Parts: sequence; C-alpha cells; structure tokens
Amino acid sequence: MTNSAELDVLALYREAGAFHEGHFLLASGRHSPKFLQSTTLTQYPQYTAQLAQGLAARLRGRSIEANLTVGPAMGGVVPAYEVARALGVRSIFAEKDGQGGMKIREAFSLDAGEPFIAIEDVLTTGGSVMKAVQAAEAAGGKCAAIACIIDRRSPESDPQELNGYPLVALTRVHFDTYAPDEVPEWLAAIPLQEI
Repeated sequence: MTNSAELDVLALYREAGAFHEGHFLLASGRHSPKFLQSTTLTQYPQYTAQLAQGLAARLRGRSIEANLTVGPAMGGVVPAYEVARALGVRSIFAEKDGQGGMKIREAFSLDAGEPFIAIEDVLTTGGSVMKAVQAAEAAGGKCAAIACIIDRRSPESDPQELNGYPLVALTRVHFDTYAPDEVPEWLAAIPLQEI
C-alpha cells in the first residue's frame, strides 16, 4: 500500500473516521466489505491539505504541468481545489449534465488546448473522472494527466495510466468487490449499506 517514506493515506482516512468496514453497495453496483468516504475526510482542512500537497509533489515529480485542475462533482471538487492551491493554479469542476455525462459550468472557461489535470478522490473504475475529462476537453482544454488520492482499481490495471492518460496516485489499494450475484455468504450476512 504505502512505504515508510510516503504519506500514510489510509492512516489519515482512519484518523478522520473515513475508512469504513461492513457491507457496502458501491456506486458501481458492486459490493465491498470496505469503503473510503472522502467527504468525511475532506471536511478537515488539515487532512485535505496534506493529501493535496502530497499529490502536487507527485505531479511535479513526474514533470506534469497544467494551468488548472478539474474535479468531477462532487467527490473531486475539494481535492481538485486543494491540489490547485498547492500547485498555484486555478480550479474548476464538471457537473452532471442530466444525460449521463458531465459538463463544465458556464461560469468556467478553458482556452483552446489549455492543459488541465483531472483530480479524483478515489479511483474505482475511472468513470466519473473520465466524464470530467471529456467535458473539459469538449470545452477546449487538453488533459495533461489524471490524479487521485487513492487508486483502488484492480491489481491488473496499469498504475501509470488510465485510458491513455498519465495517472498519478498517492497510494494504490485493493479491496475485493463482488457483483450482486457473487456476494459471498460471510458478506451477505452483514446488513447492506448503500452509499
């Protein structure tokens, strides 16, 4: 998960009360015995700032530069803002468009080809952040990279890339998830919580 030289991301989630164990129905429709609730963590500026500064340092370490950050509403808004603060750039967000995609709010603008970094809290499938990338690129921007606090995709996924874009994560964890018809008996015995 992390080595001693890295920021202990999961310890911060635990300290903030944002690391949960039980039986959870994830937004993807899959079931999991563990859940990371970033909105619980991001209510504490001291934790959010540490994570954002760590992510900004990783981006600089990979020589990734951009004029702004873009976060998918809602989970990516606060992390995108704090990473932007750490990088000294501006921050915008993408919101649901009512048609299954996302759009950039009219109050925001991107210059043609303006480089941005898409920021997500926890990357599970990448669906939300990719919708934010598509919205920002449709508005004229160019995605320089995708960054997240936690990459919890499958161990087989490439830790350096998401859908052809460079990926930077503070940490990578794997929690088993199950399709609704594959939930093991021990997990099914725990009351289900929809999140």
